[in-house]
Amino acid sequence: MSAPQLVVHRDKELMAQAAAARLITKIVDAQAARGSASVVLTGGRNGNGLLAALAAAPARDAVDWSRLDLWWGDERFLPEGDPERNVTQAREALLDSVPLDPARVHPMPASGGRYGGDADAAAAAYAEELAAAAGPEHYRSAATAAGGDVPAFDVLMLGVGPDTHVASLFPELPAVRETERTVVGVHGAPKPPPTRISLTLPAIRAAREVWLLAAGEDKANAARIALSGAGEIQAPAAGAYGRSRTLWLLDAAAASQLPRDLYPPASA
Repeated sequence: MSAPQLVVHRDKELMAQAAAARLITKIVDAQAARGSASVVLTGGRNGNGLLAALAAAPARDAVDWSRLDLWWGDERFLPEGDPERNVTQAREALLDSVPLDPARVHPMPASGGRYGGDADAAAAAYAEELAAAAGPEHYRSAATAAGGDVPAFDVLMLGVGPDTHVASLFPELPAVRETERTVVGVHGAPKPPPTRISLTLPAIRAAREVWLLAAGEDKANAARIALSGAGEIQAPAAGAYGRSRTLWLLDAAAASQLPRDLYPPASA
């Protein structure tokens, strides 16, 4: 478990631009060290804002997009191409404008088709895809606490909800308590749509670095709760951390309720 570090930016636009620059550097460094890189994307306004900033960044061409694996932390279990799906929004913000290898883009399954309305079967299939991608050895995490392998993601990004949810792990719901699976179907989510697919906390914790994104006054209380020592069942964001680094990227509004003396900021 890595202790959280904070980087606070003046506003959400600057936060998105700085996070995009930071992500480019991480991807380039990982590709130089290991030949490829693995990133887990998040949706929502902050995740999509980062992708849009990356698309506009002059340095984006430093990335070898053909050697980048992309995964998702969660997905709305909706039909393929639905505008509310995270992958649909990510394609519009960035993915369709860069030369990715389609075989290395791993969206979570959609409803309909092979899985119909069975989110649990779709989640199990994604867990199998993650496990299959966990080798070769240099690109493999230790077995997660769930007993299943996932790739050793270089960066796993998560948006933080006003209720402290991350991915589709909501306070008190069964998914946040899961310890035996890496991916689960989520039913009865308190925000629409109610049916989703999500990585679990054990899978999230396999990442080398976990970045939590929060911008806006509506995220201030969530950041305060998650960083105050709350338990992960009541505050899922508190249970999201990386093996080597846990980085909270916030704007000034989201950081406005934090006790600044308790968490020294990381260097930007």
